[in-house]
Amino acid sequence: MAGLSLLRAVLRIPARRRQSACEGAGRRYPGGMERGTMRLALLSAIWMAGLVVSGLRPFDRATWWMEVAPVLILLPLLWAARRRFPLTGLALLLIGAHGLILMLGGAYSYARVPAGYWVQDWLHLARNPYDRLGHFAQGFVPAIVFREALIRRGGLVRGGLLTALVVACCLAVSATYELIEFGAAMALGQGADEFLGTQGDPWDTQWDMLMCLIGAVTAVLTLSRAHDRQMAGMAAR
Repeated sequence: MAGLSLLRAVLRIPARRRQSACEGAGRRYPGGMERGTMRLALLSAIWMAGLVVSGLRPFDRATWWMEVAPVLILLPLLWAARRRFPLTGLALLLIGAHGLILMLGGAYSYARVPAGYWVQDWLHLARNPYDRLGHFAQGFVPAIVFREALIRRGGLVRGGLLTALVVACCLAVSATYELIEFGAAMALGQGADEFLGTQGDPWDTQWDMLMCLIGAVTAVLTLSRAHDRQMAGMAAR
C-alpha cells in the first residue's frame, strides 16, 4: 500500500508541473514577454506615434508642450512601476485613450479641435465642447486607477467609503490642474489663453470640475464589476 501511495504521488507531480507550465504560458507572449509588459509596450508605441503626429505642426507649440506634459511624465512612471504594481488591462486601456485625448487637444488647442466643432454644430452649442470631454476623461480615467490602487495597495473593501475616496481623489486631481492653469495664466498672461481654453466662459473652472465629477461617478457606476473581475484575475495568477 505504501508503494502504491508513493507511485500515485510521483505520477501527480508531472501533471502539476504541466498545469503550471500551461498557466505560465498563458501569461506570456512569444519571446517570453509578460502580458503586462506587452500591453505597456503597445501603449508606448501608440503614444509615441501620437506624439509625433500631434507635434508635427501644432496650433501653438507652447500649448502642445503643456497639454502633452502628463503623457511625458506618466509613461516613464508606468515602466518604472510595471513589476511592483502592474495595472489591469482596463486601467491601461483608459490611460492610453486619455493620453490620445490630450495629444489631440495639444495639436489643435482644445477650443479648435475639429471633432468638437462637429459636435457643436450637431447639438447647436455656443462653444466647442472638446474641453468638456477632456475634463470628463480627467475624472473617468483616474477613477479606475485610484480605485485599483486603493483596493490592491490600500486594502480598502468595496463600498461607499471606497467610492467616496475615489471621487475625492479625482476632484483633487482636477483642482490641482486648475491651479496649474491659474499659475500658467499668471506667468504667461495672454500667452496662456490657448492652454486655458475658456472660450470666454467665466464659469469654465467650475464646469471643468463638474465634468470631472461626472466622469468619476460614471466610471465607478459602469466599470466597477469589470474592473473587479480583472483584479481578481490578476490576484489568481
